[in-house]
Amino acid sequence: MLERRVLVITIHDEPGAGTRAAPLTRISDLVHGYRPASVVIVLDQPAPTRAALGVVLRAHRLCSRLGLVLSVAAHSAPVRRLLAALADTEDGIRLVVHARADTAIATATALTTAA
Repeated sequence: MLERRVLVITIHDEPGAGTRAAPLTRISDLVHGYRPASVVIVLDQPAPTRAALGVVLRAHRLCSRLGLVLSVAAHSAPVRRLLAALADTEDGIRLVVHARADTAIATATALTTAA
């Protein structure tokens, strides 16, 4: 979904440990195709696995290289803390993690509108 230059991607199913490249390729294609101002990934699973977290962290690196802010919405507090701790911030673009998808989308939209 593309809303006010914010690309919202929902991950419904867990990627298998050996198939992490497929979701990341789809995310990369969407980001390059739509050229959004920012990206929100919604983890729709109650307890995402390492494979899903790996996809999010790789997407964060991709978005950082492109100068895009990536926000993530995850229900689980331990998952949110883990993502925040593991996110690479060498380039200065921090991974923004929210508990609710609507908050993540509203914040990304506000940042995009302000820019």
